[in-house]
Amino acid sequence: MAILSAPITRDRGRELSRAAATGVLLYRNYLVYRRGWIIFLTGFFEPVLYLLSIGIGVGKLVHGFDVGGRSVPYADFVAPGMLAASAMNGAIFDTTFNVFFKLKYQKLYDQVLSTPRTTSDVARGEITWALLRGGIYSAAFLLVMLALGLVHSWWAVLALPAALLIGFGFGGIGMALTTWMRSWQDFEFITLGTLPLFLFSATFFPVSAFPEWLQWVVQCTPLYRGVVLCRELTTGQVGIGSMVSVVYLLVLGVIGTRIVSRRLSVLLLT
Repeated sequence: MAILSAPITRDRGRELSRAAATGVLLYRNYLVYRRGWIIFLTGFFEPVLYLLSIGIGVGKLVHGFDVGGRSVPYADFVAPGMLAASAMNGAIFDTTFNVFFKLKYQKLYDQVLSTPRTTSDVARGEITWALLRGGIYSAAFLLVMLALGLVHSWWAVLALPAALLIGFGFGGIGMALTTWMRSWQDFEFITLGTLPLFLFSATFFPVSAFPEWLQWVVQCTPLYRGVVLCRELTTGQVGIGSMVSVVYLLVLGVIGTRIVSRRLSVLLLT
């Protein structure tokens, strides 16, 4: 009778630190993907094919562009852009389509929140996983760049942390936007946003090709900050602008993470 009359409350269980709670979500994702590792190859081959076809193929027709006052071959110009784009794609894919399925259909987060975990734990865990996925793509692509002789500075050792920072920024914003999605059709807006970023964020040609007013718009976009940061690191043209990009992407990720936590509280706890 005592059991029947006991109030139904949220199980408090064993409290965990933030790092440990994040690790629980990471381990859960690892268990899901450990037999489907081949999925990760798709995010790696896409930028490599772009690099081979556009960076090296078209590079035979284009002499190169100026980076920090120094002319670099076209393949060297495009490769860092592909590195940043691969980090973006890995983070965006995981925090949009996958998170939407878990939120709306699998009801995974309802189950997680019935334990001592919080919405902040969910946000940190999923965004960290997306960051790591983008980092895997970027690390493999960076090795390809190194093998092709497209890395010309020891600053390039920071290109991988820079890619993780790009993944953090896009992962936070991507998951935040997903909390407002109502159906799969809404993801057309994600493509509508990421495709122009991919094409026009100085990925394939300098931002100076645009009218001056449009240059200012492009320079305020997150992928542009990621592209120029990776390009500055791989070519050794590091300056104060590199720190601006770091702060920009870091703030973007923090804002996205906080929005996710609050939105999940509204969706799942009210």
